[in-house]
Amino acid sequence: MIKVITDSTSYLEKQTVKDLDIEILSLKVEFQQDTYREVELENKAFYRMMEERGIPKSSQPAVGEFIEAFESVVKEGNQVLGVFLSGKMSGTLSTAVMAKDMVVKDHPDAVIELMDSESNCMQLGFAAEAAAKAAKEGRSLQEVIQAVEDMKKRSRFLFVPDSLKYLKAGGRIGKANALIGGLLSIIPILTVENGETSIYKKVRRKKKAVNEMIEKLRAEHREHTVKEIIIHHIDAFKEAEALAKRIQKEVEAPTRIMDIGPVIGLHVGPGAIGIAYYTEKELRD
Repeated sequence: MIKVITDSTSYLEKQTVKDLDIEILSLKVEFQQDTYREVELENKAFYRMMEERGIPKSSQPAVGEFIEAFESVVKEGNQVLGVFLSGKMSGTLSTAVMAKDMVVKDHPDAVIELMDSESNCMQLGFAAEAAAKAAKEGRSLQEVIQAVEDMKKRSRFLFVPDSLKYLKAGGRIGKANALIGGLLSIIPILTVENGETSIYKKVRRKKKAVNEMIEKLRAEHREHTVKEIIIHHIDAFKEAEALAKRIQKEVEAPTRIMDIGPVIGLHVGPGAIGIAYYTEKELRD
């Protein structure tokens, strides 16, 4: 059997995790002396806490958590496929690699493959889902790995922050760093490419930014056939609901609303809204 392991920034729904037998390793948020596992925090309560206590830090799971997860699988004679958030955004993947080396030293026959999703949120979630579905179908490890690679070529994540303050404070702005400075009234539409946050387009108003996201989605539906859409939001459910209703009129594909949790939320900030989707045909080489 192949066990798929991912991290909490995939924000996969609990039922999906259960149905596909995916294991989630939780990242953490740290407010001075207080540390919380992301999966144990209620999102609305967290954003209220952030208002009161300032922007916390985030951290990856401890190496021991990876070791425990990997060992529990390999001791049963099964294989591990780990799919984690971008290595350019977090040390999660490098910690997983360290843990793998330690487990393989004690269990020389262990088969543990680790992959960089080169993204986060449901773009990571789509990759983990694709792996778990392929594993459940009884495909080989190489075929499961290929399912992840294929999904990476067929998915996109676009989002609009309410403010760049959080991205700047968290140091996760990637290639979008050029925006910091004389932004004034410019609203960026951000995306994730090659594992980094980058600029898709700059506009003057948030309403215009949302319209541009929808237009990009429509264009890619015409050319590549969109198969599923996730409306992501950070403490902005009403905006997400309105966006979902608009998209359902424009694109015939299953559409769900999913909120973004504390670890990505603290870097992007409340009020952000975005879309993650995947297509039938490849979007990139």
